[in-house]
Amino acid sequence: MFLVDWLCDLFVSLRRLWQKEAKILFLGLDNAGKTTLLHMLKDERLSQHAPTQLPTSEELSIGRIKFKAFDLGGHRIARRVWKDYYAKVDAVVYMVDAADGGRFDESKTELGALLSDDALAGVPFLVLGNKIDIPQAAPEHALAYYLGLTGCTTGKGTVDLAGTGVRPVEVFMCSVVRKMGYGEGFKWMSQYIN
Repeated sequence: MFLVDWLCDLFVSLRRLWQKEAKILFLGLDNAGKTTLLHMLKDERLSQHAPTQLPTSEELSIGRIKFKAFDLGGHRIARRVWKDYYAKVDAVVYMVDAADGGRFDESKTELGALLSDDALAGVPFLVLGNKIDIPQAAPEHALAYYLGLTGCTTGKGTVDLAGTGVRPVEVFMCSVVRKMGYGEGFKWMSQYIN
């Protein structure tokens, strides 16, 4: 019995060494797809969700990282509490409805405020342009332009930014309902989580 307990304890310890833990925030305007993505990552199934009224959290394991993910909602009132969750955050996933061009200015304003907030200095930002399955969705270069990110992203491959003082920011286009694009974004983001 002692040997079995010892082996179990050893396995748990080794797993902790192998798997990182991180706190990430899912932010963006309402109806961008944050809750749908969170549930897709957790349950691997698509379902309809009511607009997020109160902050929620889920634990996710993606690759070698165990995430504590917070979906904070995106309507105006919900955005007021975003700052309450900035402490010890390891990354931000900022979602944009790429098919809703009428809200790009509002999304740019919110993203700009996040990127300039001292509490998030140095935190990697994964910007997901969602809903590319809709014909009127903006292409990646146009979305980056509308969000003020042209020339501000850091590259999609493995980019060593250690010691440069440059914050990792990158745009990935995705369709949560088609289960495409966001995986590459999370893979990119994971290289910047210590």
